Amino acid sequence: MIESTAESSNRATESLRNQVRSAVIWRSGTQILGQIVAWASTFVVIRLLSPSDYGLFAMTQVILVLLNMLNGYGLASAIIQRPQIDTRAIRQLFGMLLLLNLALGATQVAMAPLAAAYYRQPMVADLLRVQALLYLATPFIALPYALLARAMDFRRQAQVNLASSVAGALAALAGAGAGMGVWTLVLAPIILFATRAIGMTWAAGSLIWPSFDFRGAGGIARYGGVLAAGQLFWFVQSQADIFIAGRLFDPHWLGIYTTSIFLTQILVQKFVPALNEVAFSAYARMQDDAAGAASAFARSARLILVVAMPFYLGLAVVAEPVVAVALGAKWAEAAPIVRLLALAMPFMTLQILFAPATDARGRPGIGAQTAAIGAVLLPGAFLIAVHWGIMGMAVAWIAAWPIFLALTAARSLPVIGLAWRAWIAAIVPPATAATGMALIVGLLDHALPPTMPPLAQLMLLGATGACTYGAWLLIFARETVTDAIAMIRQ
Repeated sequence: MIESTAESSNRATESLRNQVRSAVIWRSGTQILGQIVAWASTFVVIRLLSPSDYGLFAMTQVILVLLNMLNGYGLASAIIQRPQIDTRAIRQLFGMLLLLNLALGATQVAMAPLAAAYYRQPMVADLLRVQALLYLATPFIALPYALLARAMDFRRQAQVNLASSVAGALAALAGAGAGMGVWTLVLAPIILFATRAIGMTWAAGSLIWPSFDFRGAGGIARYGGVLAAGQLFWFVQSQADIFIAGRLFDPHWLGIYTTSIFLTQILVQKFVPALNEVAFSAYARMQDDAAGAASAFARSARLILVVAMPFYLGLAVVAEPVVAVALGAKWAEAAPIVRLLALAMPFMTLQILFAPATDARGRPGIGAQTAAIGAVLLPGAFLIAVHWGIMGMAVAWIAAWPIFLALTAARSLPVIGLAWRAWIAAIVPPATAATGMALIVGLLDHALPPTMPPLAQLMLLGATGACTYGAWLLIFARETVTDAIAMIRQ
């Protein structure tokens, strides 16, 4: 009987490992391919549009992101986390999503004139009214996404994401080529959302009649409500700088600032969330194996930093040629901002890894409470820093995010069941190797002639950085390389 139980446990572990492996390959693999397509179109569009176009668009994002925090993805997460779910609960969830997003769309239309008055930009109202169409697609994305994630079926989910990313990229290129200006940035997500809604619904077979009888759905509502509260706090901490800067700076400088953020957050915003989606589903399946979940969290953090640390520190060192090659000469003012923001990104990357682990442990309140701390800490830093202009805002990132990470770790590590020493031991090797790489690349950069073409400079520094980082890991942290290879293979 003992052997039978052990064999059953081993089979379950191996099954979960295979599911996670498949999920990561499909979710991350297609995410990479989709982002390559999206980047190609984005960087072309950036060259065609002006910083002012991006500044106007950023002003609309404060309202859009705020309301999107309430769009029901937290409700959908409840059916991923629950051990058992029935058809009635799924229909109730669909009904909640429909009513909620219709209300959010109407709210955005009503708030549009107020936002335009705050920013003193009348066009902001028109942009927000058209962007309200996005809410019509959300229920048809959130529900099938949750059903596929619950089944650990990230293959079909990833295929739809890739197809919709391509559709959005083509729309962006068409809009920019046709001279639509800032409206290009509105058209592309509408096409992307519409394509994704159709594809997700088809992939999950989730076109069902909604139920508006919500009796017995209190558990879903409570779980989703706690997650939504955490997301609202996240909104405050993530959009406070745009809200403050948009009022005090003109669209040109706001466009420079937000595009600098886009460039430095490519990894943390485009790739890490995809891994977090898989992690949440995997951790939810490991609720009875606390030690295994803690070990998986530590190894995941180390593996992500093996890739992330050289990217961020390398970007900080070679910001000027990166901006010149990727964005063009008219964005040269972004280089010093990119350099500073890149130094804050490792702390942000580590911080956002905690929420899926604590949420899956059935403790979404930890993430909400932590987000509340960030909602006080980060806006406070930006309110102080704004007196020193855009550069002051960038410095605020470096000052605030290490503190926020430390507070998050203090609250989350005990819930995950991971000791401080084990967590720090996981992240130190890639951080040390990347720091050594950055110092060597920086010295080489100072020795290069100032007349060297940006592309040649970037290629030389990039190759030097890659060789230095790889050699450092092999010499001083071979165990990290071995473990990373083993984890990727497993």
